[in-house]
Amino acid sequence: MSRGVVVTGLGTVGSFGGGREALAAALLAARPRLSAVDRSAGYHRPGGAGRAALLDGYDLSRWVPPREGRRMSPPSKLALAAARMALSDAGIIGIAGIDGRAGDTGELSWAAVVMSTVFGPASYTEGLLKQILDSPESASPFLFTESVANAPAAQIGIAMGARGAGITIAQREAGLLLAVARGAAEFGAGRAPLALTGTVEEMTPLLHSVLDRFGALAHPEEVARPFDRRRSGFLAGEGAVVLVLEDEEAAREGRRRPLARLLAWGRAFDPSAPAAGWGEGQAALGRGLLRCLARAGLEPGDIDLVVSGASGSRTGDRLEALTLRAAWGGRPLPPILVPKAVTGEYGGGFLAAAVLAAGGAPFGPTPGFAEADPELGVVPHAGGPLPAPSRVLVSTVAAGGAAAWLVFGGEEPEP
Repeated sequence: MSRGVVVTGLGTVGSFGGGREALAAALLAARPRLSAVDRSAGYHRPGGAGRAALLDGYDLSRWVPPREGRRMSPPSKLALAAARMALSDAGIIGIAGIDGRAGDTGELSWAAVVMSTVFGPASYTEGLLKQILDSPESASPFLFTESVANAPAAQIGIAMGARGAGITIAQREAGLLLAVARGAAEFGAGRAPLALTGTVEEMTPLLHSVLDRFGALAHPEEVARPFDRRRSGFLAGEGAVVLVLEDEEAAREGRRRPLARLLAWGRAFDPSAPAAGWGEGQAALGRGLLRCLARAGLEPGDIDLVVSGASGSRTGDRLEALTLRAAWGGRPLPPILVPKAVTGEYGGGFLAAAVLAAGGAPFGPTPGFAEADPELGVVPHAGGPLPAPSRVLVSTVAAGGAAAWLVFGGEEPEP
């Protein structure tokens, strides 16, 4: 595109609370906020993981009034709250007087809504299946309409009066970066004046227990330890993040200050990956990353900072590290941030942290990291100040073979 893509608003909800200030404080403190998962249903194995990065009663009513939210699943409420936060952050809508629609602004009439999810509305799906198994005639149509993966994107579109594309991407850990890329493509192609894009996830006791039984969660010490030799799994999390993406010229005309500039995006696929795990395709993925950078006229040496999707997964972190090393060749890697050590896997804190990093926000040390894995050769940020980055690579590989990258830049100075 001849004109740039900018992020003008950021809304985020997670275990850290709500808003980018709360997330920034949590990342600087470098302490994940974990809560006990309800084990009363008996889904969990004895002695298994018992904590997750949960919202733990965070009040959404400021953004989604109870009368409006009563018809929504938990992920739909989370996504709509994050969308309204993002639009308020951009100055497109105000906080006061939210009544379920954006108000008199015409900027949202043809906005695109592109969200991602890994597991979809898990609690409503579980409830619907229980009804079907008990008696098919008792299945609730209400639960069905909110049990589908695209329900959160649809609810955002309805509430905002947005008549542009409504898209949901389900590509596991890569979905949130692919959603940003698709959102940028929607208005870049002239199909929308702006895009609301991000991700949402809820973490139910059943879902948490399944992840634990498959050996995905950090255990017995519930510490993520990304890239560490002793890593044993990730911390499950929940939440939502929504970005407002706009054409740079339109943002300037609307006097909206960019939080970050989207300089490049790309994706690749690892055919060696099993359906529910990570493969050995680091060489191919490294070439895919290089192609992503080259399309924007960049090379690895132009990257000042990496925000990695490493989470503490044994095989996932290995593929992420080896992919980065394959792209960089023998050259040293730039500083690497791993925000999922604080926010947990899923819920979008990783993407929101990348936007903050592009804006120069300070980060604390990586929780749990103490001993480098000699095979990976990656040492994440240990704390202390970092130079203000001009180009930030956001990188993730996903179970099942998908991989995606974004490159964010800080705001350019006024001419």
